[in-house]
Amino acid sequence: MPVANLLAGKTAILTGGTTGIGRAIALEFLRQGCSVAVNHLGLEKDKQHLESLVDEAAKIKSSSPSAGTLAHLQGDVQDPATGPALVEFALETFGTGRLDVCVSNAGICTFAEFLDLDADLFAKTVRTNLDGAFYVVQAAARQMARGQSPAGGSVIAVSSISALVGGAGQTHYTPTKAGVLSLMQSTACALGRYNIRCNALLPGTIKTQLNEEDLNQEEKRRYMEGRIPLGRTGEPRDLAGPAVFLACEELSGYVTGAQLLVDGGLFVNLQ
Repeated sequence: MPVANLLAGKTAILTGGTTGIGRAIALEFLRQGCSVAVNHLGLEKDKQHLESLVDEAAKIKSSSPSAGTLAHLQGDVQDPATGPALVEFALETFGTGRLDVCVSNAGICTFAEFLDLDADLFAKTVRTNLDGAFYVVQAAARQMARGQSPAGGSVIAVSSISALVGGAGQTHYTPTKAGVLSLMQSTACALGRYNIRCNALLPGTIKTQLNEEDLNQEEKRRYMEGRIPLGRTGEPRDLAGPAVFLACEELSGYVTGAQLLVDGGLFVNLQ
């Protein structure tokens, strides 16, 4: 997407932003003039991804002075204190006194057979994907509801096509993504009085670190692509434009409580 300053002057927080979908959204927000505070776990194995993100953000800024500024903060969304800390960090770092956009993206998915699924994996998946989304969205909404932004605010949660369909190896994962979708529907009702819009993005099969191994196997990749009307699996950048759309009140100011499938037509084909 070319630079169009659709989000000029806005500030955003985004969880899980160093890789995959979160990274693509963060970079596009920067191109569109939005300053973004990215949350990450601060793991040593992820250091290269963080450094790469910082470098890419610097390149965007150097080529377009109107681009937004990137900042990052370590924290685990499972911790209820992480959301408020990220909000406060964004306000202090960017100095705008307001928060315009929240993207709740952090999530995990470890495939496991239902009969063998242990309690620890189930609990960690729920705490990260659903509890983490709740805490971050609540912290962001509390700030947005204070009214510093005349446009209110936009909350975007990354759910999944898995909120709508089952998965034999995802019995612990699909309920959390259905919960994220439900969270956006309910917060849309709760926060409309503050002009805060809450919507969910539902990615289909997107090539990220979560499924890269499967998609690198030719037989599995062909099977997945064969179910998708557009004939290809998605890339993280395919979610960036839809996220900008939901973040920009000029484009989606009357959209709240919605679910936006970004799946190449997979869901309707499965019906």
